[in-house]
Amino acid sequence: MALRTAGSVLVVFLWSVTVVLGQDGWSVTYTTQSICTLKGSSVDLFCSYTYPRGKVTTTFWFTKMEAGIEPEDLGQDPEYADRLEYHGDKKKDCTLKITDLRERDSATYKFRLLTDQEGGKYSGSPGVTLSVTGLQVKVNGGHQDKTLTCSTTCTLTDNPTYIWYKNGQHLDESTSPQYKYSVSRNYDDTYYCAVKGHEDLHSPAVCVQGQSCNRVTYTKRRICVLKGSTVDISCTYVGYYSTTSSFWFRSDKSTPEDLTRDTGYASRVEYTGTYGVPFTLRISNLREDDSAEYRFTFKTNNFDWGHSFPGTTLFVTGLQVKVTPAAVGQKTLTCSTTCTLTDNPTYIWYKNGQHLDESTSPQYKDPVSSNYEDSYSCAVKGHEDLHSPAVCVQGQSCNRVTYTKRRICVLKESTVDISCTYVGYYSTTSSFWFRSDKSTPEDLTTNPGYAGRVEYTGTYRGPFTLRITDLREEDSAGYRFTFKADNFDWGHSFPGTTLSVTGLQVKVTPAAEGQNTLTCSTTCTLTDNPTYIWYKNGQHLDESTSPQYKDPVSSNYEDSYSCAVKGHEDLHSPAVCVQGQSCNRVTYTKRRICVLKESTVDISCTYVGYYSTTSSFWFRSDKSTPEDLTTDPGYAGRVEYTGTYRGPFTLRITDLREEDSAGYRFTFKGDNFDWGHSFPGTIMSVTGLHVKVTLAAEGQKRLTCSTTCTLTDNPTYIWYKNGQHLDESTSPQYKYSVSNDYVDSYSCAVKGHEDLHSPAVCECLFINKGQIEIYCGTGLVFKV
Repeated sequence: MALRTAGSVLVVFLWSVTVVLGQDGWSVTYTTQSICTLKGSSVDLFCSYTYPRGKVTTTFWFTKMEAGIEPEDLGQDPEYADRLEYHGDKKKDCTLKITDLRERDSATYKFRLLTDQEGGKYSGSPGVTLSVTGLQVKVNGGHQDKTLTCSTTCTLTDNPTYIWYKNGQHLDESTSPQYKYSVSRNYDDTYYCAVKGHEDLHSPAVCVQGQSCNRVTYTKRRICVLKGSTVDISCTYVGYYSTTSSFWFRSDKSTPEDLTRDTGYASRVEYTGTYGVPFTLRISNLREDDSAEYRFTFKTNNFDWGHSFPGTTLFVTGLQVKVTPAAVGQKTLTCSTTCTLTDNPTYIWYKNGQHLDESTSPQYKDPVSSNYEDSYSCAVKGHEDLHSPAVCVQGQSCNRVTYTKRRICVLKESTVDISCTYVGYYSTTSSFWFRSDKSTPEDLTTNPGYAGRVEYTGTYRGPFTLRITDLREEDSAGYRFTFKADNFDWGHSFPGTTLSVTGLQVKVTPAAEGQNTLTCSTTCTLTDNPTYIWYKNGQHLDESTSPQYKDPVSSNYEDSYSCAVKGHEDLHSPAVCVQGQSCNRVTYTKRRICVLKESTVDISCTYVGYYSTTSSFWFRSDKSTPEDLTTDPGYAGRVEYTGTYRGPFTLRITDLREEDSAGYRFTFKGDNFDWGHSFPGTIMSVTGLHVKVTLAAEGQKRLTCSTTCTLTDNPTYIWYKNGQHLDESTSPQYKYSVSNDYVDSYSCAVKGHEDLHSPAVCECLFINKGQIEIYCGTGLVFKV
């Protein structure tokens, strides 16, 4: 049977026994003939069987049978995809579990077995008749008092306990489906009923009078979604009186806590929607510990919606490929989850990194052969980057790539490491990283858009890492790894790591009167739960793992705030005013600058002072006490200030030296105000040029104009051969490989700074007994 096998939670306990005996020792025993249970719940159809002789080859359940036609195995019916678990065997047990029951599952279910003997087929009658029902509150009575009944379309099995709720608050429990008291016909009151053990499968809300009563209606009672994805949990609500506040909370908290204030959901929660329309809780970057029940509550001037009313239960799952034996030399593959994914997704299959097939069934359509070299992975359409790990169908040496992280969110201008491990069944001949949005995979080290910013590190079976420096927003993309062997290419369609690059912004939202809430906002959830740093008027204020500043701030016209992430303080947000646009603030033109030794640099900012400015200057951030650079002997004759208030105020440093590499900050004073000295400014790195020679194809060398940092403003590189101008390019790598020649030397420079060129190097490089030897002219120049 093509069914899931997993641990079960018993929903219906059945003790009456129906035994159907066939001739010659055939029999099927059903524990009961009739079951009535709730829509959305699970049911176990308990069953056992006997057979006279031979070996059982096939077992399955069915609901439809026509004379002369073999009935259809329910495990092959898309309607039951990922909802059946066969707990039986091929000896005597034939128990079937059906999960996430739907009203259309109502039918008579029968078990059938086939043996290897002639005529060895048998179906057990009469089977089990399953009825699936929802709950409805039925209101009866006259003009005054009303009677409430929790109504179903069949009599629920096992005499359940009924639970009653009034205005979202637990009211009473009883074994009778009728509420024990009459209720008054108030226009504002609403009632629900549920069954104990299945509180989330409660009835819709019912007003006892009119249609304007207080009520909350959840769009879905249960949701199963992928780890790392985003989920929307929604409800509609109606308040008989004007609503003053509303929020979502986890039901497992002792006291309801607004999720937007819960540090465990920091920067991952958002509310959208308004009164009368779907009000939605959005949770991003889902984790397995987000699995919980989520409830909504609201308040009015004289009413609170109860906190005990069941909401939406969220299950968060990963994907795993489950390999089970089929015929000899064959395996069956299933894309397995810990819960049934919501909305009947489409499953995608990959073989050796290549897209293979798509289907609404979590089971791959055909058995696969037990090859040692092949690996398989599955994903869900729309969430391809959240695929399962690749698994071998035989042994542990198959070709596979495993990415360390599926999604990464990092700051603009920072550096990121994207890594994977890979195993090749055959010896690997080459490997590289590429962007998934390119029509043809292109090695990133040869992509001009990443020139001077990309580096590979690592080895086979160890983490193989792509490092990208000086990140830009346009670097946001999917990055994939591929490798080749003599007779194998890892597929290019297998999803890798999705990189999102973001800046920081301070978001100001009104709180209580005269107060504002500050949030350090990003376009994605930053990886690795960073620590956020807050600055007020240029002075360090606080640190927290939450992107929201801990206290509301007053709406002063003079104060500005900025945020940063620990370890990347120079990549802080712009300073913002909490009231108006005239607050004290400093805005740096560039956060990081990389320039050539002996050149000149302009480091600039704009500043606004709420009060009249009395003085201003630039200083190095590594000095214990801020010192005006114009009075620093180390910069004597090399520093000049230009500019005015509100316009760019510029620090110019000439004849740059490597020891000038530092952070530079600006400060100003007013009659009763000093701009803080701890606010990060511009980091300057000073570098020289040198030609880096690396091995390419046999007898060839690759030349790169190398620096210790990525030069600012994407300069044009100039190449010289034997002192003669050779070529110009925006890439620091010379476009051609060069051949071994004892007489040739090469040098590089940057356009506009031709006099600051690199030393000339000879490209004739050999490796002799582990030493690198460089020749120029007729002899050995040096060895490393």
